[in-house]
Amino acid sequence: MSRLNYWQTRASALLLGLVFVTVAAWQVGSILIAPAYRNVDKPNLDFPVYDARLNSESGAEIAVWYAPADRAEATVILLHPIRSDRRAMLGRARLFHRAGYAVVLIDLQAHGESTGPHITFGYIERHDVSAAVAYARKLNPRHRIGIVAISLGGAAALMASPLPIDALVLESVYTTIEDAAKNRLAMRAGPLSTLLTPLLLWQLKPRLGVSSSELRPIDFMAKIEAPVLIANGDIDRHTPIAQARQLFDTADTPKQWVVFKGAAHNDLLAFNAKHYENEVLPFLDRYLRFRNK
Repeated sequence: MSRLNYWQTRASALLLGLVFVTVAAWQVGSILIAPAYRNVDKPNLDFPVYDARLNSESGAEIAVWYAPADRAEATVILLHPIRSDRRAMLGRARLFHRAGYAVVLIDLQAHGESTGPHITFGYIERHDVSAAVAYARKLNPRHRIGIVAISLGGAAALMASPLPIDALVLESVYTTIEDAAKNRLAMRAGPLSTLLTPLLLWQLKPRLGVSSSELRPIDFMAKIEAPVLIANGDIDRHTPIAQARQLFDTADTPKQWVVFKGAAHNDLLAFNAKHYENEVLPFLDRYLRFRNK
């Protein structure tokens, strides 16, 4: 083989490799933003739950469950993680309702029984959070309002800030979309993540109309006007503890930092219910109970 043919072959192989990686990245992007629709059966609980639908500025119709509570002073809004639905928050609904709170659970747009064309990692979902707060306020104008949000739900709550609420609990929330992509790709693709991450992030603008610079929940921490609790597992590879700590350090006071030792990107309540109840319930009671003011 001549030297020219050698380099032509190498160049062709490199070009084919780049095409393959680009196509693979596009397919991965399609999976990540695809809606996570599913039927959501009403749960069999020991307290009443009512169905509702909300119109959100995201353009979606949002599916809701509302559970009133006798003599409640406050309402807690529950926001689920990515590719999930409001059933993921039922454990927290039971816990908070048992503690005397009314509860609102929603399917974020493009999840569960809510409409919406794409998942947008909190950017459009932020409007659903605002709609849920307005709904809770309309139902109970005198109530204090808290939000407990996991992962995507927390990112949406941050990007909706400032919100007219009285307490915010953020669990396992990513700092920036760059960090989130790097962390997840490093877990699955190893060294290839360095190449794949820019290819995934480049897709945001043409596919969702949003740039990576607009998907930075950490930039909204200073806009929070309510006390905030940030919780994270100490072996979480999706949201490493050091990045979660960056969120906490950026927040104004009053704030609370809670670490779940041995927890990865888990449901923190399911992982350690006692630790969760001992930290999160007193935080909500402190800021949502009128008698504590």
